[in-house]
Amino acid sequence: MLPGGWQEWVLVMFLLIPLVVVSCATVPKPESDSVTQPEFVPPPLPAPAYYHFLQGYLAELANDVPKAVFEYRAALQFDSKSVFLRVRLAALQFLSGNMQRAVATLDRIRTTRVQDAGVLAEMAKIYAGGGKFDRALGLYDEAIRVNPEREETYFDKGVLLLNLKRPLQAEAVFVQGIAYAPESHFGHFYQGKAFEAQGKGAEAKEAYRQAIKRSERFEPAYQALLNLYESDGDLQEAIQLYQQFVSSVRPRGNTFRKDFIRFLVNQKDYERALDILDQMIVDDPKDVKVQIQRALVYVEMKDHARAITDLKRIVQTHPSELRVRDYLGWLYEQIDDVEGAIEAYRTNIDMDSTFYDSRIHLGILLYRLTRYDEAALHLARAVGLKPDNPETHFLLGLSYLQAEAFEQATSAFEKGLEYHPNDENLRFNLGAAYDKLDRFPDVVREMEAVLALNPEHADALNYLGYGYADRGINGGKAVELTRRAVALKPDNGAYVDSLGWALFKIGRVAEALREIQRAAELVKDDPVIFEHLGEIYLTQEHQEAAKDAWIRALELDPRNEKLIERFREVGFGNPPNLQGEQLEDDAQVSQYADPVVPGSPVPRVGGHIGPPLHSE
Repeated sequence: MLPGGWQEWVLVMFLLIPLVVVSCATVPKPESDSVTQPEFVPPPLPAPAYYHFLQGYLAELANDVPKAVFEYRAALQFDSKSVFLRVRLAALQFLSGNMQRAVATLDRIRTTRVQDAGVLAEMAKIYAGGGKFDRALGLYDEAIRVNPEREETYFDKGVLLLNLKRPLQAEAVFVQGIAYAPESHFGHFYQGKAFEAQGKGAEAKEAYRQAIKRSERFEPAYQALLNLYESDGDLQEAIQLYQQFVSSVRPRGNTFRKDFIRFLVNQKDYERALDILDQMIVDDPKDVKVQIQRALVYVEMKDHARAITDLKRIVQTHPSELRVRDYLGWLYEQIDDVEGAIEAYRTNIDMDSTFYDSRIHLGILLYRLTRYDEAALHLARAVGLKPDNPETHFLLGLSYLQAEAFEQATSAFEKGLEYHPNDENLRFNLGAAYDKLDRFPDVVREMEAVLALNPEHADALNYLGYGYADRGINGGKAVELTRRAVALKPDNGAYVDSLGWALFKIGRVAEALREIQRAAELVKDDPVIFEHLGEIYLTQEHQEAAKDAWIRALELDPRNEKLIERFREVGFGNPPNLQGEQLEDDAQVSQYADPVVPGSPVPRVGGHIGPPLHSE
């Protein structure tokens, strides 16, 4: 044993050297307002155990955990029965992440020799952190038996029960602790957590109010109470709580205020939110996050001009804030300031060529502007930065497809599938790319793979079914696949047209006519549907109807040389002059096309298999 006086100052030393143990609990234990440290009284006589203990203690103060562990082990060589040393050693082992060894160290202690409730409670924390929950609860019970008036034991046990999803038992334990410490804001706060876990909102609110009443500066209770008011949408109670907070808490942290602002924004109380943000900026003009939050409130208000002004001011004073400038680029896109957006993204890339967000955002924007070659350059760099992200491969492949670089498109999709073999979008669009290279067996393989992953992938059903029908093969399968697509999306004119065309190909002309007429009603501007309709009318020897349908198809697509030749071939002569002749670029795609939705499948529009279009 250690020399005389050891037992008298063990508890003092135990309190002096705080155990830093991460327990399994997910309910945070708030810090107390103040801690009164007892005076350290060294033992009267030196001894080898005391020497090594003191060296370990000094190592702990210097955050040298390995040395402290070494010294405590050395001390145990001279006092192998010391409970205190073993608990200290177990705590440090736990702190180092060696949970099994920490638990094993405690297992060597005969708890019947431990008569200090604080030591038992610390042992319980370590066992809890090591997953030995029943052992921990037993030690808490023993600590309560040894000293039933030690309120911390009840609260620690209650937190463990909360995290074991046993809130009713936790509530009972907190009631016991509060009986010994009725003025403990910790106790009332934890009791509120137990009520909340049981869905007792009113009781939880009252418990949090009691915690605030006992410690007006205790922010976690404000936070918990605000969350309940937010769940109820109780704006007036939340406002009163905020007013109490700002009048009581000094110094004030920003976490509660930011959450309150978020609540105000959800309630569309923008002006009050802006007033608080303005004050926060006055309190700390260097807090960039608060300035960004104010800009986001302007965005919620659809006041993009003021949001842009705020963000421009931030990047002027903090040019290295790449994420702020990236968001500024997005805002420029919202007001159709394309050049402003491009400049913002390019500036970020010039400052940091590895900044993924601006690289991919610029690529998507250029895609939307139909500048596919440029888009592909940036998206290829984005793939290099995040090769395991399926979105980048997907977007890169789409850009190559639109640029008619079909070999590169297949490579992009294939590379993406190396990382994500079960990604439906990559596999579907790989099939579309194979189709552009006239590799139909590969198309079939990929579409069947998509359907194996998702039997209700309507686009793959339609694509494969129409592919069979248009080539005049597997007619029955073509009808089955396209019918399944229509069943999933009965008002999709493209799918209805595909079904009609598949029926026509197997000779069921009357049914085919009904389906394609319905497709023409659903989609009035698809040239392929009218081309199909004319072909069916011609089969039925309705020449005038066929001619009218084809004229309509050529009005929609005057560059369809194949149809023009067919028009002449059947004896209709030259197509009439088309009043709806398309302008050079306008009819093919708008200057600022609809955005790509990353991760969504690219449907085929009309019964035909054409270049990838945007999602519905």
